[in-house]
Amino acid sequence: MTTESTRPDIQEPRAERYNPHAIEQKWQDAWEQSGLYTFDEHAPGEKHYALTMFPYPSGNLHIGHWYANVAPDARARWMRMRGYNVLFPMGFDAFGLPAENAAIKNRTDPAIWTYRNIEYMTGQFRRMGTMIDWSRQFATSDPEYYRWNQWFFIQFYKRGLAYKKGGLVNWCPKDQTVLANEQVVNGACERCGTPVEKRNLSQWYLKITDYADELLDFTHTDMPEKVRLMQTNWIGKSVGAEVTFATPAGPETVFTTRPDTLMGATFMVLAPEHAKVAALTTDAQRDAVEAYVAAAGRKTDVERQQEGEKTGVWTGSYATHPLSGEQLPIWVADYVLVTYGTGSIMAVPAHDERDFAFARKFGLPVREVIRAEGADSMPEDAEAPYSGDGVIVNSGEFDGLPGGKASIATIIEKLEARGVATAKTTYRLRDWLFARQRYWGTPIPFVHCEKCGMQPVPEDQLPVKLPENVEFTPTGQSPLKLDEAWKATTCPNCGGPAERDTDTMDTFVDSSWYMYRYLSPDYHEGPFDPSKAGLLPVDLYTGGIEHAILHLLYSRFWTKVMRDMGLTTQHEPFARLRNQGMILGEDNEKMSKSRGNVVDPDDLVREYGADTVRTFLMFIAPWELGGPWDSQGINGPAKWLSRVWNLYFEDKTSGPGEKITEADLRYAVHSTLKKISADFERLSFNTIIAALMELTNTLVKAKRSPAHGTPAWTEALDIFNRMLAPIAPHIAEEIWTAQNKGGSVHTQPWPQVDEQAATRDTVTIGVQVSGKVRGEVNISKTATQEEALSAARANPDVARYIEGKEVIKEIYVPGRIINIVVKAGT
Repeated sequence: MTTESTRPDIQEPRAERYNPHAIEQKWQDAWEQSGLYTFDEHAPGEKHYALTMFPYPSGNLHIGHWYANVAPDARARWMRMRGYNVLFPMGFDAFGLPAENAAIKNRTDPAIWTYRNIEYMTGQFRRMGTMIDWSRQFATSDPEYYRWNQWFFIQFYKRGLAYKKGGLVNWCPKDQTVLANEQVVNGACERCGTPVEKRNLSQWYLKITDYADELLDFTHTDMPEKVRLMQTNWIGKSVGAEVTFATPAGPETVFTTRPDTLMGATFMVLAPEHAKVAALTTDAQRDAVEAYVAAAGRKTDVERQQEGEKTGVWTGSYATHPLSGEQLPIWVADYVLVTYGTGSIMAVPAHDERDFAFARKFGLPVREVIRAEGADSMPEDAEAPYSGDGVIVNSGEFDGLPGGKASIATIIEKLEARGVATAKTTYRLRDWLFARQRYWGTPIPFVHCEKCGMQPVPEDQLPVKLPENVEFTPTGQSPLKLDEAWKATTCPNCGGPAERDTDTMDTFVDSSWYMYRYLSPDYHEGPFDPSKAGLLPVDLYTGGIEHAILHLLYSRFWTKVMRDMGLTTQHEPFARLRNQGMILGEDNEKMSKSRGNVVDPDDLVREYGADTVRTFLMFIAPWELGGPWDSQGINGPAKWLSRVWNLYFEDKTSGPGEKITEADLRYAVHSTLKKISADFERLSFNTIIAALMELTNTLVKAKRSPAHGTPAWTEALDIFNRMLAPIAPHIAEEIWTAQNKGGSVHTQPWPQVDEQAATRDTVTIGVQVSGKVRGEVNISKTATQEEALSAARANPDVARYIEGKEVIKEIYVPGRIINIVVKAGT
């Protein structure tokens, strides 16, 4: 926080009309020169760490970046005016495929492309008029930053949280890299949209599954319900039992959340990739099974899970039911995934939709074991399964027990006693597939020695830097694999020849802990200075809900590991999270160059100025919802700011006088102040601006009233200026300077609400005559019914409708309505 005395005093002739271009650059330069927004952790005031998700340095800030940043900036400014010591930093999430693809396309170094873009985008951020503390800026592609990615990875490895194994992975053939499950959207690469393939590769993983239960606990963070639900569903905790069936290839264990339906199992299904498929396939069925497995391998997991006709093939083998001894045919079907449960299921077609459809297609038995209470038995030609809890039937000793959760624990206990099942909890969440076959990312700090095997790079040799001036090939293969000089190294264990790991880390590692680095970006003894831990956690974190499963889940995991390492005492990285919506094109579609509906904020700033763009983006829609761009709508905020300018710099307007008293004016000002203070707290920015616009109308009228020139008028202008400051910082600073107040408006305290002034003792109530509004009266809030009715009768607009008529009934609802009912025709 900067003292007022450090701000340059700027006194220049002021334009008669509002001209944002004459003031905005001037104030941006002045704020930067004075260090007005440089955070001082020793300054007075309770700390408030406000953070907006940092952008990828694509080269240009689009209107979505503005929408995501200007509203949190306004709130951070408001918190500072309330006396908080506000940290509001910004950096760049700089590693990733776009830079690499740009390097291939433009024949340039990814670092040159990235840092050139960062320089330009930083200038764009400054033109927003934000209070960002740029002294803490960094890019995740800085070796000083990614050194700590490598250090963390080694610590995770030492704790058993990083490991390498072979197995099926998601492969993007266009980007030539593996993808985590979270990065596959509708069966395609979430970045380029290319359909994803399955490949068997040896890859690095992080054991996020060790924290699955903790990640389901949101006690220590305030996150929107939608985010909590998305993360909960992605983690996918399922409680049930593992049941073992005997097969010709050995015991096969299946997981089920409904062990109460065990006696309804009539066949078994294996995923096409299941390890036992080949052993269970008989010679007679081998050609058919192998053809089916090959076809399934060409489908994505999403395609396999879609609704539609079920496909499958019989292996020719049977499993033995653990209770009845019945022989159940074993099938291969692609609706079962090897990545969920054990890759095999006991099929209970009477009570599962997918199993039911499969059984009907292939003529397999459907055996009812759960029946709705009071219902008849399932008919043989039933068109759908019953999936409710009901009552257990046709299950021997379990008959009569309630189905579902009510009896599952009892049934599992009995099955465990027989040695055929064990209680089990499973998760949809899989370990974080962490390695990428790309260049522009953090090199994995391991070497491979023929004698000693895989060895971590000694910590005093970090960072392992990316080689420079690498060659990119048309195939998209990582240059690290082709750089023999970079790969060649020595084993830290035996000193013999070794080869560096040529994979880089998933770039989501960069955003998993960056909020900690802002505390001490120049610290060299660790990822952050532990003496700065009092600034944690982030008090308000803002960004798009599209990051709920990737960045937000990963960053929560990272913080919990850091806590267990003793680096922090925090359970969560963010005390409070809020998501903004999305600004769409005027065609109500997502903005894209291909659609031609992109709005360039630089063009808008050149035409209207930053304050108008800021204001419009906060006014256009509820911030958490977003909405379509309106090219005509921006004229409204532009005209409003001109009216605000005129309030302060135009002589008293001529025209008819207004009946606004000092009490009326103080009520308008303090009731507005009370409202927008509450709106800032709940991030309701469109209603803040609507209230300020309404107050502007009152102030324009007050300028033509007896209230003009009074102490109430002076107070009104002062308070309005301060309320305006977080929203439109440049014009507010210009107004403040013109009033010779001293210092910066942005270091002033937020005004205090005068509760007495903000509350009126009277209330205006509409008066109806036989249900039609004929006038209104201003009466005391404590008026009796007779006092209210007397005032209504005395109103000339009402009196002429009741004069000479018979009054049948008089109704008074305190504070709301008066209705005088007269006899028709009198």
